[in-house]
Amino acid sequence: MTARREASEAPDVDQLARSMLMLYGAHDDHEEHDNQGQNAEIRARSFSKAPDFVSDPDRAAAVREATLRDRERYLTSGLVSVDCRFCHSAVQVKKLGPAHTSVQWNAEASQRCAYFTEIRQSGGESARARTCPRLADSIKHAVAEGCLEEVSSAPAPGDG
Repeated sequence: MTARREASEAPDVDQLARSMLMLYGAHDDHEEHDNQGQNAEIRARSFSKAPDFVSDPDRAAAVREATLRDRERYLTSGLVSVDCRFCHSAVQVKKLGPAHTSVQWNAEASQRCAYFTEIRQSGGESARARTCPRLADSIKHAVAEGCLEEVSSAPAPGDG
């Protein structure tokens, strides 16, 4: 077999796995092993990125509530519902500047969009389209009418 032919063929997965085992061994020798006799359940509970507040249910509920508020703020801060003036698909929009617009499509809107339907009917993939030009016109119209800020004044969804 020539070097060029070898480079163009995909490697055999089994052969690759065997060579990795030979090189590194059957287990990961790079971490220290726990020889203290702890069972797997105790070890699993002892590692956590954040406390779970099992002993303080009020605090656990407060943390859960704050987490839900943060999630909602991160996902929806500054988004405004805009309807396409052509096909009446409703999407969530946030203008971050004159040349940057964030559009959050939902399944119903992407199925209802006439432009995306044309793409799908012609055998294309609507997910690969940059945007719907008719919706872009509707967003410009929403800005002109004052229904959507040209640059969102909503606070950034950071800490705070």
